Amino acid sequence: MNDTTDLHNLRNLKGDHMNTDNLLDEIRETNLAYLMLAQHMIRKDRTQALYRLGINSEVADIINGLTPGQLLKVAAANLMMCRFRFDDKMVWELITSHGSDVQAKRTHAGILMSGNLAEVI
Repeated sequence: MNDTTDLHNLRNLKGDHMNTDNLLDEIRETNLAYLMLAQHMIRKDRTQALYRLGINSEVADIINGLTPGQLLKVAAANLMMCRFRFDDKMVWELITSHGSDVQAKRTHAGILMSGNLAEVI
């Protein structure tokens, strides 16, 4: 290898590392925002929060009891704290559909997601 190739490879590695760092920062920020929103929702209307967040009562108790310091610590994880609630193609098609009866399709999607929540609880 020559010096030019080595320099190019080094720049690519540095760029990848910077992109990874930026991505991890964004994940931490998203985690913190999500946890703060979840805690607010739980404190405001617990029943609605369980439904909207797709969590069970035990998880709600844990999130509700977190101190600001604990929120920061949990948010610092490299993994997303939130996830897509539905992994069913039919639900995605219902909520992204256009055209006639959009509201009926979204209501149907809500019913399907409610059934998933009932399974968790």
